[in-house]
Amino acid sequence: MTDDDVLRPPLDPAALNAALVRPGGMWRGVDVLPAVGSTNTELLARAKAGAPHGSVLATEHQTAGRGRLGREFTTPDRAALTFSVLLRITVPADTLGWLSMLMGVAAVGAVRRVCGVRAALKWPNDVIVPAELRAEGATGDGKLAGILSEADFSDPDAPAVVVGMGVNVSQTRAELPVDTAVSLRGEGATDTDRSALLGAVLGGFEELYTVWSAADGDAEASGLADAYRDMCVTVGRRVRVHLPGDALIEGAATAVDRHARLVVDAPGGTRALSAGDVVHVRPGA
Repeated sequence: MTDDDVLRPPLDPAALNAALVRPGGMWRGVDVLPAVGSTNTELLARAKAGAPHGSVLATEHQTAGRGRLGREFTTPDRAALTFSVLLRITVPADTLGWLSMLMGVAAVGAVRRVCGVRAALKWPNDVIVPAELRAEGATGDGKLAGILSEADFSDPDAPAVVVGMGVNVSQTRAELPVDTAVSLRGEGATDTDRSALLGAVLGGFEELYTVWSAADGDAEASGLADAYRDMCVTVGRRVRVHLPGDALIEGAATAVDRHARLVVDAPGGTRALSAGDVVHVRPGA
């Protein structure tokens, strides 16, 4: 048995399906592929072919993952938890900005419970370990996971949204793509079982989504907005917000509003920024 066999066991689809798929539940099945370019791309294709609400697709090796603004990334085989979920939405389209955030809340809760890592959220859709909670006294936040939602409205009777996430689990420092990235292993996780983590994320997502969708996508009424704010360390910080065309806003992030926008008090006035408006959000001076 190699070190990788110990550190990086394969996902267990049989156990995941036994735990998650039940009558009246949200999840219809968890499919695990040995390798795929992007779980989001593959699941969107399956959505077009009629895949049902609650389909889950994970992979052991994602070779062409996509983040915000088309950024690409790859991960070593079995080193990360990469998966996507398919939702046949019934809520108003203007509430869909909350879906990535809902996944973030589920992910942070799962990472804290299963892995013992003190994760938090950076607006809009990054799971991080804040600098002050990092292992070995690091000076900056470490990005643990990214989340990307993509919609397909080609079938007006069954519009689809795919929400995908990639969590760095067992990568060594040398295997991480940038200095600001971290892994659960590197941050001292007590457990790096990807199957247990995926089960916990999906369980938390189902609980949050069930209440949020029953509230017709109202993040305030469902409690999602408050849960997100409690986990979001961007609020209360000074930030530098990079916009398209090299524009820049600097100021204090004071809130996340009911429309999932980041509210920034800047010298030119208060701005409410949606995720689609923004290229990067960086710590301010």
